[in-house]
Amino acid sequence: MNSITRFLARPAALAALSLVLLVGPSGCSTASRVGVTNDFDHAVNFRAFKTWAWYPQQPTDTEGGPAKGYESFLDKRMRAAVRAEMTRKGLVESTTSPDVYVAYSARVEDKQQVSPYYNGLGYPWYGYGYYGRGIAPVTQYKAGTVVIDIIDARRKELAWRGTGQAQVNQNTIDELETTRIVSGILSTYPPQDHNARR
Repeated sequence: MNSITRFLARPAALAALSLVLLVGPSGCSTASRVGVTNDFDHAVNFRAFKTWAWYPQQPTDTEGGPAKGYESFLDKRMRAAVRAEMTRKGLVESTTSPDVYVAYSARVEDKQQVSPYYNGLGYPWYGYGYYGRGIAPVTQYKAGTVVIDIIDARRKELAWRGTGQAQVNQNTIDELETTRIVSGILSTYPPQDHNARR
């Protein structure tokens, strides 16, 4: 029996290892990765877009900002983060005849995750008996989801959509998390696709 097998054979060691594996994923939400997806119109020449503006009828965010005639905190964070990323990409904000409009939506939802560290073999979670058999630990967490749309202003059609989701710490998306999610989404714009026109 090697040293690892001997270590795992001890009930106390198994209990400690189980606790570390269960607590680990939930304890690192601020550094969690952003899951990003995107889709786009392959016929669009994205390199021709040089100027942008906010879509005139921006939908309401989860805190109800724009529809109430003022900006919520989340709305301010979103606009600042998008502005910074668009500037970084060389696009200029313009209120007169922009090439594209930008719109977004943001929400926070309660989610559940089944732990991948379930042993399934009946090894004791807490050092006694076979409590772990057939039971997969479930972690509750909050997920912030942001959708950013880029609309071709001339054709009035959706050209690109990016979606990002990350674990957040509260019922809103704070400034650091907003920046992280928005930069993650817009890191995939413009799309690098051999089918897109050059």
